[in-house]
Amino acid sequence: MGFGHDKTTHHFSLKADGGAIEVVANDAADKQNVDAIRGHLRHIAVMFTNGDFSTPMFIHDRVPPGVPVMKEKKIEYRYEELAAGGRIVIRSEDPEAVAAVHDFLKFQIKDHQTGDQEQVK
Repeated sequence: MGFGHDKTTHHFSLKADGGAIEVVANDAADKQNVDAIRGHLRHIAVMFTNGDFSTPMFIHDRVPPGVPVMKEKKIEYRYEELAAGGRIVIRSEDPEAVAAVHDFLKFQIKDHQTGDQEQVK
């Protein structure tokens, strides 16, 4: 990913139309990690848009729940820059796609042990 987990914080949120992946540097002045986060998330948004979910499979050493459906469905992956990092906003109008995104994000919450809510906000 290009940045250390000890110097960054991941958050995953579930929304009615999808959710979000957010990563920020613990120190907003840490330009190296902020830039690495932004580059990584921009790249991931493009990969996901193209149906390429190889990075989460590599990181987690298995196919995360939701990915098979996410590959097949029309889902928008939009990168947004944050002051200390970035986020990928994930959305769809397809209920099956949204359910798959929720499964994927719940898995991330558990695997990364973020403590984020697993309910839709």
